[in-house]
This record gives sequence, C-alpha cells and structure tokens, in this order.
Amino acid sequence: MTEESKDHGGRAAARRRRKPAKRRKALAVAAWSAAGVVLLGGAGLGFFYFKLNGNLKTVDIDQALGTDRPQNVDNGSMDILVLGSDSRGGANGEYGQDDGGSARSDTAMIIHLYEGHEKASVVSIPRDTMIPRPSCATSGGKTDPGGQRTQFNEAFTVGGAACAVKTVEKMSGIRMDHYIEVDFTGFKKIIDNLGGVEVTTTKPIKDGSSHLDLAAGTNKLNGEQALGLVRTRKSVGDGSDLGRIQLQQAFIKALIKQVKGIGLFDNPKKLFDIADSATKAITTDKPLGDVKSLMGFAQGLQGIDAQDMQMITLPVTTDPRDPNRVAPLTKETKMVWDALLADRPIPAEATVNSAGDKSAAGSIVQ
Repeated sequence: MTEESKDHGGRAAARRRRKPAKRRKALAVAAWSAAGVVLLGGAGLGFFYFKLNGNLKTVDIDQALGTDRPQNVDNGSMDILVLGSDSRGGANGEYGQDDGGSARSDTAMIIHLYEGHEKASVVSIPRDTMIPRPSCATSGGKTDPGGQRTQFNEAFTVGGAACAVKTVEKMSGIRMDHYIEVDFTGFKKIIDNLGGVEVTTTKPIKDGSSHLDLAAGTNKLNGEQALGLVRTRKSVGDGSDLGRIQLQQAFIKALIKQVKGIGLFDNPKKLFDIADSATKAITTDKPLGDVKSLMGFAQGLQGIDAQDMQMITLPVTTDPRDPNRVAPLTKETKMVWDALLADRPIPAEATVNSAGDKSAAGSIVQ
C-alpha cells in the first residue's frame, strides 16, 4: 500500500463506469464511506484543504493489476469496492490480539451507482464465501498462486487491496472504478463526531463478543456501540456472518438518514471534525486520493437517500463440503452480476433462494 495523492483524480471519475469501480470492520462501511465521504462534498474546506489532503492514504490499484482486468465499459454507471479491514495492529489492538499488521476484509460490499447517480445497489459478500481466487502479488514481492477453493476474505490478507479488487473482478466480471477501505478506530470517530446514530431495535441485543448491550426500542449509538452493532453476529439471526451482514445493511440506512438530517453547514467546526476523521479513516485508490477528487466523487452521491438503495447479500447456500462456510448459488449470482453489468436493478428472483435472504437479523434493527 503506498501513500500517493493527487494524480489525475478526475480521470477515473470521468471514466465512470464505464464500468467497472470491529471486529470485523463491518463496515457497514458502505455508508461510512458513502456517508463519511459525502460529508466532504459540498463543504467549503478552503484553508483546511492541505491538512485533509495529508490525512489520505492511497493504493495504486491500476498499476498493481495492469491490464489483467475486465473491460472498462462506458454506460454511465460506477462500481466501488468498499472493504472493512480487521487488523489488530496499532490502535485496533483493543479488538483482539495484535496480528503483526495482517488483516482480513471481514466486510466487503460492492456499491453500484446507476447512470445518473440517483439510485444504487449494494451487494454484500460474506467473508466466508468459498470461491476461486486468482494469483496475486504479496507484500513480500512473491506471488501467491491462489486456488479453486479459497475463502473470500483471505484475498485481502494475501495481497492487500489489489488482490481483493482482483478477486472481486474475477468473480463478477465487473471492473471496479474505485476502492475504499475503512478501519475500526476511524469508524468510531466518524460516528462520535456525527453525534451518534439513532437506531430502533425490535428486541434486546446482548453480544459478548462485540460487547454490545442494547435494550429493545430506540437507541442512540455512540462510536463504540455502533462498532459493536456492525460486529455483532452470534446473538442475532442464526449466529452466522449472514445475520451480521443484515445488521450492517440496516445500520447503513440509519446512518444515511442521520447524515441527511444534520445541519452540518451551520456548524463549520463539526463539519471539519467529521471531514478530518473521515479522511484519516479511509484508504482509497489513487484517483480518489486527494480532497478535490473526493469532493467531486461525494457530490455525485448526495442525491441518494436510504430508500434509493437496493441492498442484498450475494446469493449463497451452505457449502456442501463445510457447513461453516457458504458457496455462491451459480444461477442466482449470475443474475446479480448480469444486472449490474447492464446497469439494471437486481431482480428479486436472484435472492429468493439465498441463505442470506432468509436470516431474520435484519428485522431486529429498523
């Protein structure tokens, strides 16, 4: 991962799809990115431009992957891979044993912005989905050969952002226009600077692993509690990652509503604090790696409300070789990718047989 900034930032946005782009970073990230970053859009950052610009970290996906990518089709849409990384190093050590800097993408979402950027589809990929993984360069300068049966979130561990993008592009046939990664600590600070996020739970949630203890009813979550919610797994639904994904998606919608309802433009200090936290929390692909490019990108997202987002989990079923893993439903998954490639809504029949569509966890948070 390299720190680079300001390099033909508008070029990737101009290409726009032209198709293609804690524990468990559960990023609901979709919105944090979309929300945290959206907070930058439309804001007069002026004097603070260089400070915010210096916060950003980037990775050069284009250079890492070269020409081994899907065709860049121009149909006015855009695809963004959003990952939540779960490294236990540094400030994130409180969420588990220090892992020496290694990480997994335990939250992964493809955000598809339709032509005109007034609607979006979000496809969450379960971390324990068993898939073929392509060969990837590793941080040690070697090449990992990949394999026909690998767990999805290992791609990020093996080869970082570039391998995660390459894996998603191979499985979907869709070129990612952009990449955004969010970390644990940064997520908490964004939520705290927002003043918390209000969610309503239909039943109590108490999860020892995520340290979350919520009564049924309306709760205003601070950063620590929000992180606990998007990490919660064993105490909701069937206790699998599929239930956690539904909690994440429900939280994203609540977060978007919260952002829309805050008068940030009337409070310059709060606006700057959020922008400062957001730019420190994320790592982007190189074309998004400066404030000007992020602002342009964010301005294109501001018209999307929670009701404008179709959110699904990749259609999966229990893996026939391991009951603790899931495998994509071939026919239904193809429906999803074909719809996004054609810039069409994902058909309802794509998820009707999916294990991810049957969990009751999403109904717990409203």
